Amino acid sequence: MKVLLAKHAGFCWGVVRAIEMSRSLAASGQRVYTDGPLIHNKQMTERLEAEGIQELGDYQSSADLSIDDPQDAITLVRAHGISPQRRAYLKSLGTQFKDATCPDVGIIAGKIRMHAKKGYATLVFGTPGHPEVIGLMGYTEGLGHVVETPQDVDALPDINGPLCFVSQSTMFTSDFEELAAYIKKRFPQTLVFDTICQATKDRQNDLDLFVKEQVDAIIVVGGYHSANTKKLALLAERKGLPCYHIESAQQLQEAPVAQQLAQFSCVGVTAGASTPEFIIEAVCQYLESLRGRENKGILA
Repeated sequence: MKVLLAKHAGFCWGVVRAIEMSRSLAASGQRVYTDGPLIHNKQMTERLEAEGIQELGDYQSSADLSIDDPQDAITLVRAHGISPQRRAYLKSLGTQFKDATCPDVGIIAGKIRMHAKKGYATLVFGTPGHPEVIGLMGYTEGLGHVVETPQDVDALPDINGPLCFVSQSTMFTSDFEELAAYIKKRFPQTLVFDTICQATKDRQNDLDLFVKEQVDAIIVVGGYHSANTKKLALLAERKGLPCYHIESAQQLQEAPVAQQLAQFSCVGVTAGASTPEFIIEAVCQYLESLRGRENKGILA
């Protein structure tokens, strides 16, 4: 079987930055606590825990944290970012405070904060309850709304003043553009900022290249709780090809997936931004072993 690996599969630079920061702090001998899971991948979080990086709180960074001997500990903000209110709470715990918010997310927060202080209401295109969206909403000065669909826009109250529209960093570009056009029809005064990160756009573009290369199926590797991986799998399904969202290579060996894979001569492999390289490599190695280990290519 020929295996094409997407050029931009796996960790985005914001995740790499957060992991490297956590490991550097832990290597210095300090106790490191992350406010919620640093990365939405069970295998990787287990490795980080073994290195002394402990997850506290919950997925949405909303739970109170209990830390023994806070003066000897570090609280680390994950790449999703947090609200100003959560930041103030974490700094009140008495630990050292370190921030691994992805700079791309920081740019979105900065745009919201700047316009909110000028009296703008904010519409955030994103998934309600996602930690990044929760954090961004904290900068809206109470004038923010989360929208995902045209129906959400229809349900908004009248907004007569200035309005800006931004996106969670991991949303679909095409959906953002369509929703922006819909919003402009109701609120012509809206300022639109495309804040989808380049790493997300690159992954979406790789799927188009898979179609161009005429792969028989697409395999998306990543945690079932990873929002960006789930979105990637959904977009792959939209391409009209068989799509398999898996967390590990072992799942490819289970029926009926194994029987279906045996019928394909070329598959494309991509992965979410929270999927470590060792899992992607294991998936590729297994696929290459089918039909006599043909060569693996890297999608250009």
